[in-house]
Amino acid sequence: MPFALVKIVFSILMLCYTFLALPLKAQNDIYVDKNGVMRWERDSVALTGFGVNYTLPFAHAYRAADSLGVKHEDAIDEDVYHFARLGLDLYRIHVWDTEISDTLGNLLDNEHLRLLDYTVAAMKRRGMKIVMTPIAYWGGGWPEPDTPTPGFSGKYGKDASLTHPEAIKAQERYLNQFLEHVNTYTGSAYKYDPDVLAFEISNEPKHDEPIEDVTDFIDRMVSAMRETGTGKPIFYNMSHSIHLVEGYFNADIQGGTFQWYPTNLLAGHELKGNYLPNVDQYSIPFEDDERFKSMAKIIYEFDPADIGASYMYPAMARSFRTAGMQLAAQFSYDAAFMAPYNTEYGTHYMNLPYAPEKALSLKIAAEAFRNVPHYEDYGIYPDNTQFGDFRVDYESDLAEMVTATKFYYTNNTEAQPSTPDQLESIAGFGNSTVVNYEGRGAYFLDKIETGIWRLEVMPDAIWVRDPFEKISFKNKVAVLNWRQWEMQLNLPDLGENYIIEAINDGNAHTTALENGSFSVKPGTYLLKSENNAAKLQPNSEWETMVLNEFFAPETSLETTVVQHDAPRAITKGRKLEVKADVFTKEEANDVYLQVLHVGRSGRLPMKRTSGYTYEVMIPDTLVHEGFLEYHIVVKAGGKQQTFPKGNEGQPGDWDFYDESPYKVRVLPENEPLYLFSAHEDASKLIWQWQPGVTAGAFATAQPGRDEFRVALDSIPKQGTDELRHYAMRYYFGENIAGRQHELHSKTKLILHGRSDDQEGLPVEIALIMKNGTAFGGTVMVTRGADDYEISIDALTQVKLVNLPRPYPDFLPYYFEGKTQSFSIDQIEMLQIGIGAEIAEDELDALHFMAIESIRLE
Repeated sequence: MPFALVKIVFSILMLCYTFLALPLKAQNDIYVDKNGVMRWERDSVALTGFGVNYTLPFAHAYRAADSLGVKHEDAIDEDVYHFARLGLDLYRIHVWDTEISDTLGNLLDNEHLRLLDYTVAAMKRRGMKIVMTPIAYWGGGWPEPDTPTPGFSGKYGKDASLTHPEAIKAQERYLNQFLEHVNTYTGSAYKYDPDVLAFEISNEPKHDEPIEDVTDFIDRMVSAMRETGTGKPIFYNMSHSIHLVEGYFNADIQGGTFQWYPTNLLAGHELKGNYLPNVDQYSIPFEDDERFKSMAKIIYEFDPADIGASYMYPAMARSFRTAGMQLAAQFSYDAAFMAPYNTEYGTHYMNLPYAPEKALSLKIAAEAFRNVPHYEDYGIYPDNTQFGDFRVDYESDLAEMVTATKFYYTNNTEAQPSTPDQLESIAGFGNSTVVNYEGRGAYFLDKIETGIWRLEVMPDAIWVRDPFEKISFKNKVAVLNWRQWEMQLNLPDLGENYIIEAINDGNAHTTALENGSFSVKPGTYLLKSENNAAKLQPNSEWETMVLNEFFAPETSLETTVVQHDAPRAITKGRKLEVKADVFTKEEANDVYLQVLHVGRSGRLPMKRTSGYTYEVMIPDTLVHEGFLEYHIVVKAGGKQQTFPKGNEGQPGDWDFYDESPYKVRVLPENEPLYLFSAHEDASKLIWQWQPGVTAGAFATAQPGRDEFRVALDSIPKQGTDELRHYAMRYYFGENIAGRQHELHSKTKLILHGRSDDQEGLPVEIALIMKNGTAFGGTVMVTRGADDYEISIDALTQVKLVNLPRPYPDFLPYYFEGKTQSFSIDQIEMLQIGIGAEIAEDELDALHFMAIESIRLE
């Protein structure tokens, strides 16, 4: 049956279901038991759901589709197909009430509401459940300026909406009408829709009224919703204004909603380093309160913002389950047509075609969330990196799930499924013991029946810019390349000879096994064992999909892209290994490295080692004290380009004008090793934005001798307790990559800086290892720029500050892991702390310090 016809039939069936179910207790299909567990009324089974927020019917995403000439419905169908591909089963949205209501709270039957209906229907067709937050209080502008909207929140704003009598009446009217609204595509009112699990009244309300008024406000909202006849659980946000938690406990709600941004938001660049300590646990201050224990718990938004790596999501899912969460939704999935630009929420980045490793991590997290037992505790990091069938590994940037029937992984892995002949589902990126593939896209293998597998291959994803930097439709952060690669499979039931048939529309690629492998391009294929006579139609239904379904944007790689980070400094007389990813539409004709000022002897051919990766070794005879300068030259597609700039031509041409080579400082052995230099690194230093703190880089009178200055009008309180401390963090792993072998010869950690404290400001300097353990000591920084040193042998294990500060801010300030031993060859981050040893009567005084550099000698 064609999928378009499936949609129509589904809509008719849903309409019939709605009318048949209304006289029954369809509105009471879920209840919350005395232990705070949501259960299905039909069989008392506990709910779980894991998915995404997705905003295309509203705001920036809606406008972007119009401006880019994209049909909204097509974009929704394509993205929701990918949700099914990732095994997601939950959709949460905070509805832009300001776009679908008037100032009196009347629901407006407009295009935004219609597209919300369409999106919900599309989710339902894929077997997904829904949590709806009818009120967002947001304007519709972000990241653009707000524009006028007709709704009550546009008139009153968030603060007044919580207190103004007319605004409260408008919300009552709006909530009532929203729940009564009948979905255009399903025929089911939201109040009774069997796939709507729960309602959250509003998104992130921030109360500052008396407790009694907060309870009264919530109860009025609940009453307006209950008047519709719905019996679904109703939730309220508890992670904002937690000082009013008594008001939430006293209200007529069945549960609380929470969010988690463990690396905060809006760093402005990709965060590097190990952030597993930041997600070790999700601690709620009132988790032991008996009233809270009887309430259900939802994570309405979460994301390790500004992290491009793939190891975080399953660890978060584990911590959510330990905290008792039953539903969780990542914020926010980027519609595929916007994902090349990441304009919607630049601090997040989630999309299957353009961020395949992260998307696969989300798929594994969904499995973890559904399979980790409620409230199960796996200990503290690093003991909890292996939990059940799941594993996360920071150093390998790997998350994986290995069971008898499922094998999922986000990066190259050596994990071995115990029973390969029982595998039914595989999803991965890179190479494993089951799949060898050099492409840069995700792939999925699903066993349809014995001897028949469905293979789906996504195009190669290439990040051409840091996706977390300032965003614009004028600059792409990622492109795709539909390139052909070899694939080799180890699936026993396919045998040594099997047939590969392309089945998605427009896929004319023909291929066959040769020496155990076959060529493959993006698309969907059926793999059939040699003796299998089964007749499957490409448009046959399978689970929530059709066999020949496929969607991926077309190739957008327009020119050669070279990604290579030259080391900041290396040691004289040592050879240098150079790796570069060279992205071309088809395999390059030639790639070589040209060392400057050497001539033909400095032209070194680069060898393709796998996929797009090329390598070469610069011999020690070319590494002289001063600077090593080189270009990478690529011949591909009839063009010759020289990098890092990518100009046409090559060194040696009479008119070659590229004067910006890769440049590496070459130093004698035993020179100081700089971990942080304000002149070069200040923009990547993580510091806490909060009242009473000013910080930033400032130029001094000496060129190249900038300072990072921090002024505190008092040492700030952290979280909900009386802890007084201020901390900063910097990832220096890439700075020392070329001199790693020198670390064991260093004996002193030295801060060069100054303070305004006549008696000296105690400053803790710590080195953080790759395992998340910090070792440090304290120096007294006085007036006048000077060196302040600590012996490496004197460093002791200190508390690791969770930086950037997690949100909500009631989460732990420190991560206190197990006692570890120090290994200098494992260091990769700095932690700088102020406050731990300041006298109590000085905590509220003004404190100032400036850091020019931190180095090892």
